[in-house]
Amino acid sequence: MLRLRWLDDNLTEEPFPPVDEAMDEPNGLLAVGGDLSPERLEAAYRNGIFPWYGQGQPILWWSPDPRAVFLPGDLHVSRTLRRRLRRGEYTVTVDTAFEAVMRGCAAPREDQDGTWITPEMVAAYTDLHRRGRAHSVEVWVEGRLAGGIYGVALHGAFFGESMYSRVPDASKVAITWLTEQLWHWGFHFLDCQLNNPHLARLGAREISRTEYLRRLRTALTTPHRGGRWQWDAGFHPGGGGGRRGAAA
Repeated sequence: MLRLRWLDDNLTEEPFPPVDEAMDEPNGLLAVGGDLSPERLEAAYRNGIFPWYGQGQPILWWSPDPRAVFLPGDLHVSRTLRRRLRRGEYTVTVDTAFEAVMRGCAAPREDQDGTWITPEMVAAYTDLHRRGRAHSVEVWVEGRLAGGIYGVALHGAFFGESMYSRVPDASKVAITWLTEQLWHWGFHFLDCQLNNPHLARLGAREISRTEYLRRLRTALTTPHRGGRWQWDAGFHPGGGGGRRGAAA
């Protein structure tokens, strides 16, 4: 029987156990404890591992099998969404309100009892953002943040963490802008971690952990795009002339 590895809170560079030691259920639990230092978080993502835990729990580290991802061309954009994109109904920005997007994702939802995006998680990922390792896409309506998505980017891999909407299709608009820009930049995949009906309808596929790690190793050999991101000049998914730039 496999036993979970307890990580030392004070050993930032402590290696993770091999991901093939992850439990089959639930969802590939691999290790417990440690901290959310930028060094440990980056090491986790480089090895196909991510933190996911609730308030009052120790940090839990996961490596699921199968893994949900979007590969280039996978995202399904409905006719309704495509029309919304072409009309430019929402202002879409990148890396202008990272912490606000995280807090929007952490806000209570009708279908959830609580959130796994703890204050410690917000602080840790905001630190990654300042270091050019985490990024957000923001969707604005009349100057107010109405949705978005955030995640971690390392070389040619983007690890999506969470997204939310306060107006119709805001998160879909955010992920469409993000994925089409990622593919144009040569990213290999957008990691969704665990599949769900919403992601499946958008076109997410499941691949084995073995295939995921193979793709991850390849993605990590490509140049890293750090710093604060900006949309490419003239970029707009759907071919429309939507509004861009910082919202008021």
